[in-house]
Amino acid sequence: MGKLDGKVALITGAARGQGRSHAIRLAREGADIIAVDICKQIDSVPYPLSTPDDLERTVKEIEALDRRIVAKQGDVRDFDALQKIVDGAVAELGPVDIILGNAGIIQHGAKDPDDVQTFRDVLEVNLFGVWNTVQVGVRSMIDAGRGGAIVLTSSTQGLSGAGGTGTGAGDGYVAAKHGVVGLMRTFANWLAPHSIRVNTVHPTGVNTDMVVNPVFEKFLTDNPELGGALQNLLPVPIIEPIDVSNAIAWLVSDDARYVTGVTLPVDAGFMAK
Repeated sequence: MGKLDGKVALITGAARGQGRSHAIRLAREGADIIAVDICKQIDSVPYPLSTPDDLERTVKEIEALDRRIVAKQGDVRDFDALQKIVDGAVAELGPVDIILGNAGIIQHGAKDPDDVQTFRDVLEVNLFGVWNTVQVGVRSMIDAGRGGAIVLTSSTQGLSGAGGTGTGAGDGYVAAKHGVVGLMRTFANWLAPHSIRVNTVHPTGVNTDMVVNPVFEKFLTDNPELGGALQNLLPVPIIEPIDVSNAIAWLVSDDARYVTGVTLPVDAGFMAK
């Protein structure tokens, strides 16, 4: 038996990276999955975003664990489209018990960026998209009346201003990730009477396509002072997606049944510096 048997988890950004890792980890504990990902490019993002093939790989990974999955292409910035996806998945799988607001972008290293559009895009995906995700999923959770757990993915940059660049990309990312903490805290108060817990996780750099790509690597090489500001306390340059997934699996399980309103770093000591 798994710790999440009979649960349904809504996960955004689930086609690859942390989102796919979270889906697999929760499925191993018995959860069925609603997987959402944009699977197309956003113009201000300088590295390749996910593809339909990436999402299909997530489907195969979950089905190999003998769990059910509804996987759909969807943009977290589009409330109505996201609501339609979740409503259809709930009709098939049952009410949502777990929400992971994970979808996110960075735009460092873009060539000749439009700072205004860049700032707007990162806020809309990384903050507005998180609000949308919770709003479209939580009504099912409330109506079911059996409590639940929500984890929003912030960042060490949601607890620190280290590495600010004065650009649309840098300012927008830090502002959005701080904003996610604000959402978590207001959601935790709103949803506590329904026995729904809300927390954030704050990873340091994670070994995914978001940061392990030629564009971001060149950006760090060209800005060595920023790279120094982003170093971890423990002697590891980067952590793995499963390190974040393990923390989330604990937060959404009954092992953490009275943990709510917490900002949990998974950061190799970054915030202790």
